[in-house]
Amino acid sequence: FFALHRILSPVVSRVIFPTAYGKASEKTRSNWDAHVVSLVHAVLIVALSSRCLNIPSLDADRAFGFHRGSSFVMALSCGYFVWDATEAIVHYTEIGFVLHGIACLCVFLLGSRPFAQYYGVRFLFWEVSTIFLDIHWFLDKTGKTGSPLQLVNGIVLLGTFSCVRLIWGGVISYDFMKTMRNVYDQLPLFFIVVYGGGNILLNLLNWFW
Repeated sequence: FFALHRILSPVVSRVIFPTAYGKASEKTRSNWDAHVVSLVHAVLIVALSSRCLNIPSLDADRAFGFHRGSSFVMALSCGYFVWDATEAIVHYTEIGFVLHGIACLCVFLLGSRPFAQYYGVRFLFWEVSTIFLDIHWFLDKTGKTGSPLQLVNGIVLLGTFSCVRLIWGGVISYDFMKTMRNVYDQLPLFFIVVYGGGNILLNLLNWFW
């Protein structure tokens, strides 16, 4: 993800968008490259997570079930959130982005125990709305502000954000907390604090944003 941000995106974006990217300010180009990383991760992780929704070993044990596919998905997201947390700190704009990056990194990193892989691949569907958020940003930077395409994308963005982050997020978070309560005596206190606190924090950020 660091290579995509610093090497691949600048090269490819300059070729495909010589005006919008090539003539933009250094700050805008950096933001552009960050949105490329975000978009690539969102598309990739949603596609991979969708393949992990019907894994028997995870369905049988929602707390400690393990599968190589879901482990790979969570490891991939760990790599992304290392980049995301670093980016949020280095190019600080607000504390919410920093907390989001760090919380997600901790949650998915500890999932390699294994723990909550059943929920991990489902929480990653929050990234569906990120796809349309990034597209909205790119439409702004390529002269499509206020266009019919951006209007349609904006409607889809609001719909997906409400559905996957607020409604789906609330439902799956409640189910996760019930599962964690049932196995709390098998978990280190650190896990309870990180997962319980992280779950509350990330849902609050969704509602705040």
